[in-house]
Amino acid sequence: MTEFVMRPIARVESSLRERTDAPRQGDEGAPDAWIVFDDSVRAALADIAAGDEVILITWFDRADRDVQKVHPRGDTSRPATGVFSTRSPDRPNPLGLHRVTVLAVDDLRVQVNNLEALDGTPIVDVKPVLGDISDR
Repeated sequence: MTEFVMRPIARVESSLRERTDAPRQGDEGAPDAWIVFDDSVRAALADIAAGDEVILITWFDRADRDVQKVHPRGDTSRPATGVFSTRSPDRPNPLGLHRVTVLAVDDLRVQVNNLEALDGTPIVDVKPVLGDISDR
């Protein structure tokens, strides 16, 4: 297989510092957070506005990339499951998907809700949430 290189386009600023502080999913009590973008992607932010729903794609830089099975939600009473059937951050390529709403835009800083990513987590891409096919 060919390897490839991704570069972060932004970083998360959040009150969540440790994995034990973070909810399992953003809609389970995650705080509002700021995404601080690199100046090199300024033009790509041109149409992002408060109220937009976007999907942030993160790189879980503190994940264990050797994990292939987990007990879902850390519940050892449940059978171990292959990570590709879970949302575990520990996985061979630790990409995170986060559906958030933009609360505010301040130059290269974008405030979002429901983000369970830790402070300093790299953002590798942003994509819009697609609406009805007639709206695309």
